[in-house]
Amino acid sequence: MKETIIAIYDIGKTNKKIILFNEDFKIVSEIEEKFAEVHDDDGFECDDIEHIEKWIKESMTKLVNSDIYELKAVNFTTYGATLVYLDENGKRLTPVYNYLKPMDEKIAESLYKRHGGRDEFCRRTASPALGMLNSGLQPLWLRSAKPEVFAKIKHILHFPQYLSYIITGKIYSEHTSIGCHTALWDFDNMNYHPWIRIQGLNLPEPIPVETVNEIEIEGKKIKIGIGIHDSSSSLAPYFSSKAGNFLLISTGTWCINMNPFNSEKLTADQLDKDCLCYMSINRQPVKSSRLFMGHLHETALKQICDHFRKPEDFYKRIKADDQLSTHLKSKFSGKNVFFQTGPYSRELKDFIDMYEFSSFEEAYHQLMNELGDLTIESVNLVLPEIDEIENIYITGGFSKNELFQNLISKAYPSKFVYTSEIANGSALGAAMVVSGSKSSLNLGLTRCKI
Repeated sequence: MKETIIAIYDIGKTNKKIILFNEDFKIVSEIEEKFAEVHDDDGFECDDIEHIEKWIKESMTKLVNSDIYELKAVNFTTYGATLVYLDENGKRLTPVYNYLKPMDEKIAESLYKRHGGRDEFCRRTASPALGMLNSGLQPLWLRSAKPEVFAKIKHILHFPQYLSYIITGKIYSEHTSIGCHTALWDFDNMNYHPWIRIQGLNLPEPIPVETVNEIEIEGKKIKIGIGIHDSSSSLAPYFSSKAGNFLLISTGTWCINMNPFNSEKLTADQLDKDCLCYMSINRQPVKSSRLFMGHLHETALKQICDHFRKPEDFYKRIKADDQLSTHLKSKFSGKNVFFQTGPYSRELKDFIDMYEFSSFEEAYHQLMNELGDLTIESVNLVLPEIDEIENIYITGGFSKNELFQNLISKAYPSKFVYTSEIANGSALGAAMVVSGSKSSLNLGLTRCKI
């Protein structure tokens, strides 16, 4: 008998995956692809969308015709800040432009000027000023840079919804894609910001992310989801559980701290400190803060390894030593070794004096002390004045780092701090959404020691 599965296309900037879940949301197969980047019509690197389109169509056909799997449903979870433009015939007009592509600052400044100034515009849209990362500004850039292309646009889709469109041919928008630093959503009124209508952009009205379409593929009817933004998708499994009020610390290259239970409005000061709002699958704001922690860790770690002549994975052998951490906190009280001093300073020093340390262990403990302080500073930005958060969940690469676990646990002694071993959390969230599941899941929780 064939095993019933849900297929999730998990499209990251680096890796593209097809993850197959059974009806109990256990992973039965994971296929990973790496596609070389190509160049857009300006010579800037971007994803090879033609390759991705072909891969999705061909792999889905294979799954439908599989001898061992019965494909029940499909959904898509992808990175945000990316738009796709269609002409009146539904044909894609442009490459998928990279959100790191430069944008003329005058485009954003003109918009800010017409709508209350930069601070007010960013506060109202819960979007720090990030250039092309504010994906709502990308059509304005396109209109300025390529007016002949812009004139042909009939529909504008976010990337997750475009991948669904490839299969269904249906035009949709939904809240998780709109609500991730796009500068499109008015969080005061929970609707598109008025500038969208004023600028004449043709954006679909958002519908619930749980929407599915039944599409016939190779003679079989398959439920196809409309796609979901990956950060919001990673929260979905926690909403399904009896987790109480929680905060998620999602670690990796970026550390993103997401608090779905903070109803306070973002302030201009918080925006300046890299806070923003995502949108949950429940269509509620998720106040969040960001820290480039994984990148900072990797950069500083390389210098430690070079100085002490250790392999780059040597830090994984280091056991947390509370006495050493406490000693270093006292020794360097009021002073940083790795990072520039000052509130919310997140820059590594130009020169790091490794001769402050007698061993790799000392240097690495001090690095984690400082990174822990930066993380706590970032987490505190999204804790409300009346803080009812009961649980903190740490996911991603640093959930396996004992030093990081200890630092977070000690910083929040009144909360339960857990590591969560959910594999492929964004894909799991997308699978739950397309299946309509509300069942409680095993989150793979381990209580961190204080």
